[in-house]
Amino acid sequence: MPSLGKNAAMLYTFKSKATGNLIMLQANGEQLLEIIGKAPSPKGIVLPEQMPAAIAALEAALAKDDSRRQAAGETAKAQGEDAPRQQGISLRQRALPFIEMLRRCHKAGEEIVWGV
Repeated sequence: MPSLGKNAAMLYTFKSKATGNLIMLQANGEQLLEIIGKAPSPKGIVLPEQMPAAIAALEAALAKDDSRRQAAGETAKAQGEDAPRQQGISLRQRALPFIEMLRRCHKAGEEIVWGV
């Protein structure tokens, strides 16, 4: 991952022969890699045989995050308050393009790489 300058964020560019590139800011890419059990690193690979488990891990993380958000809204409502506003982009919004990439690559039998 090339540096974008002294104070700029690093990027992850996930690549595959079966899909277009998927570009994420460093923090978001690292979060998704950690969820699928990959150590965040400048270079890496997700093999087709690892993709079903990666998809399942991401879907479980999304369900947990959705449940947490719903519970926070219900708690606020029970206390007579407005539901908390979502700050920034949700995990679901960040993860869905990666899940789709994983599905398409698994179906095509192609790996996903980054940093190469």
